[in-house]
Amino acid sequence: MKYFKDQLGREITLKSTPKKIISLVPSQTELLCDLALENELVGITKFCVHPYHLKSTKKIVGGTKKVDFEKIRALKPDFILCNKEENSYEFLPELEKIAPTYFSDIITLQHSIDLILRLGTIFNRRTEADNLAHKIDFKLKDFKQFIKNKPIRKVAYFIWGKPYMVAANETYINEMLALNKFENIYSNMSRYPKVEINRIRHEGDPDVIILSSEPFPFKDEHALEIGTYTNRSITVFGDGEMFSWPGSRTLLALDYFKELHKKLESHF
Repeated sequence: MKYFKDQLGREITLKSTPKKIISLVPSQTELLCDLALENELVGITKFCVHPYHLKSTKKIVGGTKKVDFEKIRALKPDFILCNKEENSYEFLPELEKIAPTYFSDIITLQHSIDLILRLGTIFNRRTEADNLAHKIDFKLKDFKQFIKNKPIRKVAYFIWGKPYMVAANETYINEMLALNKFENIYSNMSRYPKVEINRIRHEGDPDVIILSSEPFPFKDEHALEIGTYTNRSITVFGDGEMFSWPGSRTLLALDYFKELHKKLESHF
């Protein structure tokens, strides 16, 4: 028997190294593949889009908010991977009847690195996990040097329209904004609050408005509507995966952030 704790502090008991994994978290599905666990992955959600070919080779067991327990049960997994933010905690009792269920909880970059290392231990992929963690650390140090002398810019990061919702404090997105020296004008709020865009000047009148590519399909009309309530902001259609996916996507995100800053500099 092996005993582990997930990122919620729950103890998980495993009889042996898992060989049939279900991931209900898109970013963690990608991470498992980057830890050389694609062959062990048997079930994913319809939102698990990286690597792209998985949707044709793995069983789809639903979405992140609504899963098909019968499909999960039929796959006879010996490990199920969830996330506190992506999945409903109400899934847990039913999932635990099927297989040991691990919940990640990621708000900071350190939480993300911690998950990589924990999964490396659980799945006997320590070398792969250590290598990935070192690569992220190296690129992170390089990015911090790149961002060191950049100006602080006030930002509003929108994740939903009608009603308009933003990423606020206690989110991984807020951590990524801070890394980029973006001062979140909604950091005095928690999680993903609804906001009144006609009050955006009162909230801080951002220099930059970021409209995330996920989960809402923002269009030009949304940018124009929000922009009418600001004095000087620049609107950017941002890649939501880069700001909200922890794990191995961080390597791509750090390169993406550099390009984003270069584009912003041409506007200021």
